[in-house]
Amino acid sequence: MKESPKTETFTMVIPPPNVTGSLHLGHALTNAVEDAIVRWNRMHGKRTLWVPGCDHAGIATQVVVEKQIWREYQKTRHDLGREQFLEEVDKWKESKGGRIYEQLRKLGSSLEWNRECFTMNDKLSKAVTEAFVRLHDGGLIYRSTKLVNWSCALKSAISDIEVDNLELKPRTRISVPGYNNKIEFGVLTLFAYKIANSDEELVVATTRLETMLGDTAVAVHPEDKRYTHLHGKQAVHPFCNRLLPIICDTHVDPSFGTGAVKITPAHDYHDYEVGQRHDLPSVTVIDENGLMTQNAGQFVGFKRFDVRIAVSNALKEKGLYRGVKDNPMTLPVCSRSGDIVEPLLKPQWYINCQEMAALAVEAVKSDQLKIIPEHFEKTWFSWLENIRNWCVSRQLWWGHRIPAYRVVSFQPGQEDIWVCGRTEAEAKERAAVKMAVSPESIELVQDEDVVDTWFSSALFPFTALGWPEQTQDMQSYYPLSLMETGHDILFFWVARMIMLGTKLTGQLPFNKVVLHGMVCDAHGRKMSKSLGNVIDPMDVINGVSLKSLHRQVEESNLPNEEVEKAKRGQKKDYPNGIPECGADALRFALCSHNIKLQLINVDVIHINSYRLFCNKIWQAFRFTQKALGPDYRIPSFPTVRGKIISMYSVSSVDRWILSRLHDMVKTSNAAFTTFDLHRATRAIHQFWYGELCDVYLECVKPVLQQPPPGSATSSNAHAVDAVRHILCECLDTGLRAIAPFMPFLAEELYQRLEAYVNVQRSICVAPYPREEEYVGYKNETVEGEMSYLQEIVRLARRVRKDYNLTKTKADLYVQEVDDGILAAMQRRDRLHCTDHTTWHLPLKTLSQAKSLTFLDSTAAAPSGCVQTTISESCHIFTKLKGLVDVEQEQEKHDKKFKKLQSGILRIDQQLNSDKTKEEERVALVEKVT
Repeated sequence: MKESPKTETFTMVIPPPNVTGSLHLGHALTNAVEDAIVRWNRMHGKRTLWVPGCDHAGIATQVVVEKQIWREYQKTRHDLGREQFLEEVDKWKESKGGRIYEQLRKLGSSLEWNRECFTMNDKLSKAVTEAFVRLHDGGLIYRSTKLVNWSCALKSAISDIEVDNLELKPRTRISVPGYNNKIEFGVLTLFAYKIANSDEELVVATTRLETMLGDTAVAVHPEDKRYTHLHGKQAVHPFCNRLLPIICDTHVDPSFGTGAVKITPAHDYHDYEVGQRHDLPSVTVIDENGLMTQNAGQFVGFKRFDVRIAVSNALKEKGLYRGVKDNPMTLPVCSRSGDIVEPLLKPQWYINCQEMAALAVEAVKSDQLKIIPEHFEKTWFSWLENIRNWCVSRQLWWGHRIPAYRVVSFQPGQEDIWVCGRTEAEAKERAAVKMAVSPESIELVQDEDVVDTWFSSALFPFTALGWPEQTQDMQSYYPLSLMETGHDILFFWVARMIMLGTKLTGQLPFNKVVLHGMVCDAHGRKMSKSLGNVIDPMDVINGVSLKSLHRQVEESNLPNEEVEKAKRGQKKDYPNGIPECGADALRFALCSHNIKLQLINVDVIHINSYRLFCNKIWQAFRFTQKALGPDYRIPSFPTVRGKIISMYSVSSVDRWILSRLHDMVKTSNAAFTTFDLHRATRAIHQFWYGELCDVYLECVKPVLQQPPPGSATSSNAHAVDAVRHILCECLDTGLRAIAPFMPFLAEELYQRLEAYVNVQRSICVAPYPREEEYVGYKNETVEGEMSYLQEIVRLARRVRKDYNLTKTKADLYVQEVDDGILAAMQRRDRLHCTDHTTWHLPLKTLSQAKSLTFLDSTAAAPSGCVQTTISESCHIFTKLKGLVDVEQEQEKHDKKFKKLQSGILRIDQQLNSDKTKEEERVALVEKVT
């Protein structure tokens, strides 16, 4: 299609998958949905740009490479050093990184492959540095010491999205990295603090006994009368030389534990806030390796969970131990390492999000930004109106190194001075100005940390287009037309894209975001390697044996016990492996789900059914090829669209399929407009399978089986031409309609259609069918008549099934007492078989009748028939005389009648029994009515 300078654009970027490995079904859903949307817009004549990309996935990639290095060399990254370790990461990325793009191509994703963006390439790395420096210069990035989610296994802070909250009800033993034995959680330990200068004691309860070594206060609720007499007094720490003030704070829940809460500001988020309110000291007793610090006194050097036993024994020796009890709790677990997250006080870089969050809230309230589905607006407001400042420091080596430099001081005890710069030279210039000295006298040390991966991801909508340079792409394609992603990262990615995009570019990076649900397995369970239900899209496309599925699990990093559990799950769900379904079937199946639901249950059986659907489309095409013959070609097609009816004076069944074609086109376009792709797939599937193949092709077979047009015995050459033209019309339109979902099949058949009609060079750029082109086909009268006919067919086929007439045809009589309906059924068709009415041949064909006779209200019921009621005005009679054993059928009916009588009697007895309760009686009536 030719593009003019004023051609409307449609722009998206792919949510960049991690470079760490292969796609899963969640990625497949994202790409199937986005590619369908992009293709639909492209076929509507828009200039489209869909940018591919890969995320460097700081923590995930570093963990994978560290494990590989340990397997191969028995060395840690610290043994190698930063430079050599990063060389290993680069080698791993080069060997594995291309797999993602290969998979995306096999899925049929029509991305602009020459614009591929990796978040660690030179262009995007420069953009990350620029963004950090600008935000720091604007006062939005600052350095502060606060609590962070710390993984002792990774030795890094992690984001909230990398924390899995494990709900524990009974006490549970859990494997923790670095410990030989499982650690017990889900218990509450009670112990006493002695009150200073008193014989009294104050009993507290904790789920983390190790942190008591860092306690700096005990809090009670100000209105808890049990402790009123202790307000303002002090408790004595039994192991550390500290007095703990007894403070009053309304955050204390008097019903939890003893109602007295130990306060450890350095190791608990709630306690930290209490400490800030009451100006309490923060005593760090656990270091970044998970070991007890010097502040732990006699317990220095203990592992954080091993020290629990030592502290418990020491409390018992002092007579302060008061026992344990079960306690349901939420345990924060690092999703990357399986380690228990430890809140630690660390100096980090933070982004002040308050102002940007307020703008993001206003963007939705003012309809500048549309969130679909709308119910996620409440989540948006809740998160952003209660947002905390964002810690962007990560103690990793793989990632964008923070462009911040510490000025080396020669004065002992002087507070650290930090400056930011795009280069070290710029940072020196800034430090020199700040300290009023020459740059030559300045010595700088760059921060060892890297920026949170979500920071670079949040910049992706505009850095992928060339920002900070004002490139042609930025001018032509920014802001994006749409952002589509999973609802689970609404805050972690979408909100941050809005905040940083608005701040750095002066406008929203996109005005509309569509959120899809989380992909689960057929049982509604979240995909998990340990359950064995994680499915590689390539295994669905190509097929895979159960043995190969087992091998994949065995080669993973799962512990042995989880490997066996996963294999059991695979054997249960895929006893024969996964059949080869193909990319088109996978894409269509994924888009057939309502993506706006919270959870999307994907079943391989469901996917395989669409492989059979693909076969059905092939069969329809082959049928059409045979009907057209090798030399047939429609002149000026498709410019004659809309003239088919007047050109050929088509039959009622022809009018019906064209009317259904109109509805399919109308529904598909409307569904794309509202992002209800499941409605489009349903309409397309219904047209191809339920209407074109199962009904229309069956109806026209007798027409096409007439003698060839022009022969001496041909009486319906015009009718055959009409059917041929309509078949081409249906195939051309149907293929273009399904192309966004099934690009491979649609392209293959569309190119073969060129032998009969005029087509574009590729279906990718062929115009998507528009409703206004087909509005002349809409015929509600004919659709109503066909619905009536299909009900007759349905019940006539049921009779055939009930009497096992699988290969035998019977005479069928249709008696209609409504003169208007009867007249419609007997309306003459001047094309098809002129000795019959227009609906005679379709009804006879679809019902598989030997002969068909219409009866009016005055006709007597034919003999030897079984009667079936269609409606109050219509009955059908199927002639069984001579086709079935009457005595045998009578015996079957008698048995059925007796069974019904027995059931009625039993129900009557239950209803009239004094032992039957009223609610049981009501339920019984509802069941049988």
